[in-house]
Amino acid sequence: MMTLIGGILLLILGYFTYGRYIEKNFSIEPDRPTPAETLRDGYDFVPMPKWKNAIIQLLNIAGTGPIFGPIMGALYGPIAYLWIIIGAIFAGAVHDYMIGMISLRNGGAHLPELASKYLGKPLKHVVNIFAMLLLLLVGTVFVTSPANLILYFTPSWMTVGMITALIFIYFIISTVLPIDKALGKIYPIFGAILIISTVAIGISLMTGGHTLPNLNASSLTNIHPDGTPIFPIIFFTISCGAISGFHATQAPMVSRTSTNEREGRFVFYGMMIAEGVIAMIWAAASMALFDGQTLSQMIAAGTPSAVVNQVSILLLGNVMGTIAIIGVIVLPLSSGLSAFRSLRTILAEYLNIKQDTVKKILMVTLPLYAISFVLTQVDFNLLWRYFNWANQVTAVISLLVSTRYLYLKDKNYLVTFVPAIFMLYAVVVYIVSQPIGLGLELGLVTHVISSIVSVGLLVLFWNSGKKQKEDLLPDSRLLNDHLIYPAPIPAGAN
Repeated sequence: MMTLIGGILLLILGYFTYGRYIEKNFSIEPDRPTPAETLRDGYDFVPMPKWKNAIIQLLNIAGTGPIFGPIMGALYGPIAYLWIIIGAIFAGAVHDYMIGMISLRNGGAHLPELASKYLGKPLKHVVNIFAMLLLLLVGTVFVTSPANLILYFTPSWMTVGMITALIFIYFIISTVLPIDKALGKIYPIFGAILIISTVAIGISLMTGGHTLPNLNASSLTNIHPDGTPIFPIIFFTISCGAISGFHATQAPMVSRTSTNEREGRFVFYGMMIAEGVIAMIWAAASMALFDGQTLSQMIAAGTPSAVVNQVSILLLGNVMGTIAIIGVIVLPLSSGLSAFRSLRTILAEYLNIKQDTVKKILMVTLPLYAISFVLTQVDFNLLWRYFNWANQVTAVISLLVSTRYLYLKDKNYLVTFVPAIFMLYAVVVYIVSQPIGLGLELGLVTHVISSIVSVGLLVLFWNSGKKQKEDLLPDSRLLNDHLIYPAPIPAGAN
């Protein structure tokens, strides 16, 4: 139990200490106008209060990631706690804060535009492809997972396919609504359900006489029942609870509704810490209630949704357990909707289709939903593996954008560069060694190839950054985005 309580306290302490340092390193300007004010359009750019932005950000980034990921990560035992705590404080929350704030300084620009501006225009196309692929996979995964959970509450004649179709109808209706109507009205209710159910599970775990595994010297070993290696798999299994590139596609949406740069630490850094707390509780519940073999069999038989159902009912009983399951259903529904909303915006900007009428919105949206509906027929575990890899590649890109931003402005760029180096090596090792990639054994050859590729990419990144910095004039907007301009800084401005 002490590891769970201590881990949660460390996450909270990280918010007040390291989070404050990250904010100071960024150098906020509370008096600077935000895109919500300067670009207000009543649809995507709409000023909203800090508490509402925080709830939207939490529900946007959470999905089933901080629940399904830790459930599968629990197969490794208490060592999963380490990655959640360290990852959330020093990688995930920093990643979310930096992208959210850089977007805010650049007219609410999405990641592809930011990559184009800070890493070079050719990368815009690469990042667009990765971002759209990731969002399509996220949207699909976050339709499939709640559909399986909703199935527990439906009559016998209902099928997963029917529930999936109903979810898509809900998404289509919500997509054409302004953000303050689609998200601002209903998300606070969803957020209350999530918070209440998570707190209830945590309290039940700590007061119900359950034996919670602690992190110690003996538990640092790999106890995965299938012998799956810790590196690099655990860093892809537990992503949303530690660091997730998907968040970089969501933070710009909230940067378009924020009214003050001072809100950034609570909304972006703080909500990632909250997600880490959720991940800790669900990892602890999975380890406390099931041994590794049983947990593995449950996941294999019915996806992690089967574990969610059992954990909720066992810890909270039928009534509160049902509320907890509803709380878990809420997460992927909200994140799935936000994923498709971001995907629609990114694709429309890439194709230069202005989203100012319902007809134009549906023209971009409906084909995306059609593709996603087809993907729901693919095996969930295969989709999850591809999603996780694309997710962490996007995280690497986001960290490199953040590193370049800090480097150009003579700030401490190591806060993003160190996690970027680690995650870059992990994603290369993963794609080289896994069946979805080259399928080589996880041995010396894989590590040598991955090291060469990683170092080569980092050298290119560093050299291009030095050249970019040398070519910038002192009055460049790239260096002076903290100043108050009468109009938003164009995405391509130097």
